[in-house]
Amino acid sequence: MNVLSSASVDPTLHLQFDDNNLLSQLFGEHDKHLARIEKQLGVTVVGRGNRLTITGSQDASDTARVALETLYKRLQSGQSVGEADVDAAIRMANSNERTTPGSGIQLRRKVVHPRSSAQSHYIDALNQHDLIFALGPAGTGKTYLAVCAAVAMFSKGLIDRIVLSRPAVEAGERLGFLPGDLREKVDPYLRPLYDALNDAMSAEQVEKLLESGEIEIAPLAFMRGRTLANSYVILDEAQNTTPMQMKMFLTRLGENSRMVVTGDLSQIDLPGGAPSGLRDAVDKLTNVDGAAFIRFSDKDVVRPPLVARIIRAYDAADAQKKNPDSSK
Repeated sequence: MNVLSSASVDPTLHLQFDDNNLLSQLFGEHDKHLARIEKQLGVTVVGRGNRLTITGSQDASDTARVALETLYKRLQSGQSVGEADVDAAIRMANSNERTTPGSGIQLRRKVVHPRSSAQSHYIDALNQHDLIFALGPAGTGKTYLAVCAAVAMFSKGLIDRIVLSRPAVEAGERLGFLPGDLREKVDPYLRPLYDALNDAMSAEQVEKLLESGEIEIAPLAFMRGRTLANSYVILDEAQNTTPMQMKMFLTRLGENSRMVVTGDLSQIDLPGGAPSGLRDAVDKLTNVDGAAFIRFSDKDVVRPPLVARIIRAYDAADAQKKNPDSSK
């Protein structure tokens, strides 16, 4: 793979690739990957033989080049390329960061690579810190990557148990009115955690480990009075905890354990304007040694680009409500 020309006075940049067999995958069916890059970056990409010509502004052309190089290296390593991978490569190229070989999460079935700059920093934090707070909107991979990191550590025998928790229904966790036994009551609220587990390992493994207790999925109230040693503990939707619940949860951390707290402070559902335990923890623990804080934004949303635009629209509307004079 070579860059044949990229002088700033020349708006056209040329790339040459060594392996023609990979180019059809790089281009995508009916060149759909190239079209996706063109649409998102406002460039023109033309492929002829083993060469690509990129025409556009210097910054956009350089971003397209980096994205294409990243995708080509992905193909060289034996991985596939889909639309989400194209979006991720563009996102990483825009942030001037590239995925390094050690920055992914190694699972038995696959390697999970970061799809944004914030995800790259998040994976580093998951590998280095005992307490991690991941803050930001839905679709940024906060919970998914934490579950993958937990599964990776469990598979290596570094921990004995994975504990996944969420505040159920509301901060008070009143479940009695729901039909069924306890698992049937809480399962709908814990379903996103099951979904992440089932993507990280086979459904048969998940069920077996749930039955053995090596994976535990439970509402937050079940954490009270416990000390969680040799465990990987994840609290999801933490913005809907009270300060007392958050303190209770954080002080469950035992020896040889890791704890991840995820949440979106723009989506607090506590009744009556009650204070959020997540916001309280951020205020009190930001400078505590050993705790890491990773903040995601709409730019890190790894779902279809429309989702990021929806989040930005809602954020803009909320900002307008809080400061109505700002548009004048």
